[in-house]
Amino acid sequence: MSQAVGGYVGKILVIDLSERRAEAISSEPYQQWGGGHGMGSALFWDYCKDKTVGPFDEENVVTICTNPFSGTPVPSSSARVEIQGIGSFADPEWFTRSSMGGRIAGMIKAAGFDACVITGKAAERTWVSVVNGAVEFHNADDLWGLDTAQTQEAIWERITGGVEDGAWYSLGRSRDDGRSTQKPAVMCIGPAGENLGRTATITHDASHQAGQSGLGAVWGWKNLKAVSFMGTGSVPVADPSALIDLRIEFQKRFAYNVDDPVLETPDPDAAVYGFITRQPGFNGIFWNARDMISRPYGCQGCIRNCRHNFDDGVGNGIMCAASLFYQAADDLKDQIRAADLQNKLGMNGFESSIISYCRNLYKKGVLGPGKQIESNLPFDKYGSWELAEAFINAIAYRDDIGADLAEGSMRAVKKWGRWEEDSANGTFMYPQWGYYYHYDPRLEVEWGYASVMSERDVNEHGLNWHVHWMPLVCSMVGEKPLVSAEDLVHRLAESTTLGDPLCFDYSEEGIYRDATIRKVAWMRHYGRFWVQSMGMCDWVWPYLIDYTSPDGSSKPATPDFEPRMYKAVTGLDITFEESLERGKKIYALDRAIWYLQGRNRDQEVFAEFVYTLPTSAPYFLPVYENGSWTYGTCLNRTLDRAKFETVKDRFYEHEGWDVATGCPTRETLESYGLGYVADALEQAGVLEKEEG
Repeated sequence: MSQAVGGYVGKILVIDLSERRAEAISSEPYQQWGGGHGMGSALFWDYCKDKTVGPFDEENVVTICTNPFSGTPVPSSSARVEIQGIGSFADPEWFTRSSMGGRIAGMIKAAGFDACVITGKAAERTWVSVVNGAVEFHNADDLWGLDTAQTQEAIWERITGGVEDGAWYSLGRSRDDGRSTQKPAVMCIGPAGENLGRTATITHDASHQAGQSGLGAVWGWKNLKAVSFMGTGSVPVADPSALIDLRIEFQKRFAYNVDDPVLETPDPDAAVYGFITRQPGFNGIFWNARDMISRPYGCQGCIRNCRHNFDDGVGNGIMCAASLFYQAADDLKDQIRAADLQNKLGMNGFESSIISYCRNLYKKGVLGPGKQIESNLPFDKYGSWELAEAFINAIAYRDDIGADLAEGSMRAVKKWGRWEEDSANGTFMYPQWGYYYHYDPRLEVEWGYASVMSERDVNEHGLNWHVHWMPLVCSMVGEKPLVSAEDLVHRLAESTTLGDPLCFDYSEEGIYRDATIRKVAWMRHYGRFWVQSMGMCDWVWPYLIDYTSPDGSSKPATPDFEPRMYKAVTGLDITFEESLERGKKIYALDRAIWYLQGRNRDQEVFAEFVYTLPTSAPYFLPVYENGSWTYGTCLNRTLDRAKFETVKDRFYEHEGWDVATGCPTRETLESYGLGYVADALEQAGVLEKEEG
């Protein structure tokens, strides 16, 4: 077994549910991938022998991976785990990813492991306890049917012995077994996952959700209710002094200082402004919840604390889509209660947002009692708690139209015979792989291009904060943008190391430029390594612009801090360029897995509305037109179908993939030491056998 070194504790836990057996293997062979996503993809490759199986198959493997930064003071980077496997949500069902923060990553390492691999299917309902390296399998019949909060509370009670909050308890019978005041970090599913809802999440604490993947349903199919981690171990760091100095430096330069705020929100309605200026307690619920009693809450090690804990405990930690899907609520508290309910039932908030589409069908006379789409849900009481509760429960327990919606909104709309019409006219905007419209793929193209050439909504905000949200929010409150469009693109060109301001040109010509393709590649490579493999939260990282110095006198954290923190933790030197190359390697491995699953170039297309429905609302982005930079409104835009195909050609070529198919070439794979992957692709008939 390898020794604990530089951010790694040295072991990976492999759980075989079929045999109720666990073993520890060395993490050393997988440390070359960093951690998180890279480590998970490599483990999936090794442990999933048949990568053509579906999500509900005993051969499907789920990985849970920490990273070297987990459990350390690296700012906004110590909490996240990456969870991977063949997901049930997307259409088709690709090998996919999700992630979550909270306390989970540090506790997995404190329990003695860098990662966990889950194989097989349990013969009975099961939950697994991991305490300081010791693994126990338990029957979960008494937990089945409980919501995610009740499940975690029951497991806390059993492991701690029911001690009061904050009290010491022993983790074993001997003195050397350790003791703690901390609750175990539990990952679990709710009723939605038990009922194999493809929109089901894996939940940790109040509202940390691994959501957009359908892996909650995979756990339900495997009869796995929960995995609990508890430990008293430590995380080795190569240079603790340097790491603490970096933490303090980052805190002083970039974290919000409540005693000396440099840049304040100009209007309390401009909640998103806080995303950009790094103020605590800002998320999608803030502009409605600002009059409620709450305090900021964040993941372990975070300097931002973007969530809320409310005085009555209802809706603690709710975020983003979960908090916003029922904005039609007549009472704000009902909006928060609705988010709280879906988190407890273990459901993806993005998918719940289809409630407004269903209401539109009801108003058209298409959906309702005795209608084409039969439903007895009270859509005549839209905005009420009664409808919200009934709608959420219908999906979680597969009642009424919830039986269809539990399969994913796109599958439901196709079953109802409305996909062709409603996806073309913009009534139902799900641009790729069955995922909800997040940011406009006709305009903010790096988000759309990256999503359609991956396997899910990409969900990486590093560029999005600056190119879209900053000018948008400033316009919402009647303020000038914090920096000019020209200044913005030059700063982004420098901090990303792309060097070319035209990378950030969102004009009608700019979105098809080679420079844009380089930007998309940068986004995938940074995301795959720093965000998804090193666990750096994308609501902070990459830190590309420091708005506390509008004149640009204060340099941002990226690209300087990431390699310095990597060395402080691991003891290894890495340049920023080398880190992006590692991200490219991880992306190539993922791509190879998708091609073994049957991916082909023709599948990488958007829904019809992207090509045919012009944009009709202002969408602020920097554009270079008539020889100058401005923030354009980008009206009346569609994505040109033929030009997008040329984007694919050039992106494939940039990545070292076959232009005709989109599959990584043998030459590319071998350049990364992945000749064995090329061999598998060749054996499967995906790559033509090369002579010599």
